[in-house]
Amino acid sequence: MANGNISETVQGQRFFLVGIGGSGMMPLATILAGRGAIVEGSDRGLDQGRVPAKFDSLIARGIRLHPQDGSGIVSAEQTVVASAAVEDTVADIVAATRLGCARMSRAELLSALFNASELPIGIAGTSGKSTVTGMIGWILHAAGRDPTVMNGAVMKNFAAPDAPFASALVGANRKEGGDAFVSEVDESDGSIARYVPRIAVLNNVSLDHKGLDELRRLFADFAGKAEVVVANVGDAETAALVAGMANVVTVAVEAEADLRAENLVPEPFAIAFELVARLPSPFGAGEVRLRVRLAVPGRHNVANALAAIAAVVAAGIPLEQAAEAIGGFTGLRRRFDFVGDAGGVAVIDDFGHNPDKIAATLDTLHAFPGRLRILFQPHGYGPLKVMRRELVESLTQRLRPDDVLVLPDPVYHGGTVTREVTSADIVADLTAAGRDARHVADRAEAAALLVAEARPGDRIVVMGARDDTLSLLAAEMLESLRAKG
Repeated sequence: MANGNISETVQGQRFFLVGIGGSGMMPLATILAGRGAIVEGSDRGLDQGRVPAKFDSLIARGIRLHPQDGSGIVSAEQTVVASAAVEDTVADIVAATRLGCARMSRAELLSALFNASELPIGIAGTSGKSTVTGMIGWILHAAGRDPTVMNGAVMKNFAAPDAPFASALVGANRKEGGDAFVSEVDESDGSIARYVPRIAVLNNVSLDHKGLDELRRLFADFAGKAEVVVANVGDAETAALVAGMANVVTVAVEAEADLRAENLVPEPFAIAFELVARLPSPFGAGEVRLRVRLAVPGRHNVANALAAIAAVVAAGIPLEQAAEAIGGFTGLRRRFDFVGDAGGVAVIDDFGHNPDKIAATLDTLHAFPGRLRILFQPHGYGPLKVMRRELVESLTQRLRPDDVLVLPDPVYHGGTVTREVTSADIVADLTAAGRDARHVADRAEAAALLVAEARPGDRIVVMGARDDTLSLLAAEMLESLRAKG
C-alpha cells in the first residue's frame, strides 16, 4: 500500500476500523472514505451510547457502523484495522481471525498513506503536536495548497454544523509543490518509527508515556529521515537532540534561532509577537521582522506558531504569506477552549494531561488575575506512574495559594491495569507540599464541588485526555453555574 497513487490504491477497498470513534481512528476513517474506500467500523463508545453526535457524523460521511460484537466482520476482503490497545479477545478481532481478514494496525495504515504522499510533513513532540498540525494545515489551506491533514483534535477552522468533528481534511488537488499530507505522529506506542517525513517538526521532548532515553532515540531517528527538520531549540532536550544535524531550521521564543519571537504581548485569549527571521537561511537573505497576532493564547502557542510557519516555508509558502495566514487560525477544540461564562465564572476545556501541557495552560491563565478551580482527570494509571515526580513538581511550582485542584480517579475503559500510582497518591504529594489538592474519586462529584465553591472572577478549568465526555462535563458545569445564578 505504500507505493503508487494512494487515492487509487484505497479506492473501492474495504476497511473495518475497530475503535472507529477514537481520536486517532476517526480522522483516519474520514481520510479513507474521502479517498473512495468503503469504510465500516465499531466502537465500544457507540455500544455504550457515549457522545452519539460523533458517531452520527461518521454515518453522515457514508461510513457504516456496527456493534462491537463481530457482526460487522463478514468477508475476508475486509482489511481490519485496530490500535494496539485493542485486545485479540475483542469479538471483532476474533471474527477477523476466523475469516482470515488482512490485519493492519492504525499506525501501519496511516504511515503507509503518509509515506506514499508527495510531501509528507510529520509533527512530533510530547506536547503541541495537534496544534502545530492544525496550524500547518490551516496555512496550506489558506494558500490554496489543499492539504490532507490528519489530526488528533477537532480543528475549529474546518468545523461546521454538518461537520462538527473536523479532525481531518482530505486534499483533492495535486498542486505545484507536492501533495501535502500533514500528520501528527505518535511516540507513545513507538509507531513514530514507521514514518518517513520530508519535513519533520520536533516541538519538544518530555515525559508522558515513555522514559527520556527511549524518547530521545525515537525522535532522533524520526528527524534523521527528513530533508528538513524544524526544531524548537527553546526546549533544551530538542536543542541537544538536533545539535550537529544537517538541514535543521531552528525556532525559539525569545532566544537565538533562525526564526524567533520577540516582544510578546499576551491577551486573555490571544497573543501578539514580533516574528524575526535570521538570515541567510531557507527564508532568504537579510533579516525580516513581521508583526503577528494569534487568535489563541499563551507563550507555548507562539512556539507552536513558529514551528508551523517554518514548516510551511520549507514547503514553499512565502514567509510573509504564512505569517499573515496564521492569524486566522482559530484553534482546536479542547485546547484552551473557552466554553462560556456564567455569574462571572469562566469555564475552559483543555487537553492538558502531562507536566508540560498542564504547565503551559496554568502559565497562560496566571498571566491574568483570578483564582483557578481545576478538575484534572489523569489519562491512565500507567502514565500517572511514569510522570508522577515531574507532574507533582510542575503543579507544586504553579498552583497558587488560592487555587484548588481536584483529581477524580484516572480514565479507565476496562481491561487489566496495574494501579500502582493513583490520583490519591498525587493529591497526597501535593498536600505535603502545601498545595490545595483534593481527591474526589467520582468525577461528577468533583465537578459539583468546584461549581459550588466558584465565585465571580474564578476560572474553572477541565483538564484531561482519552475521554471524549470531558467536553460534555465542561458544558454541564457551565449550565450548573447558570442555574446557580
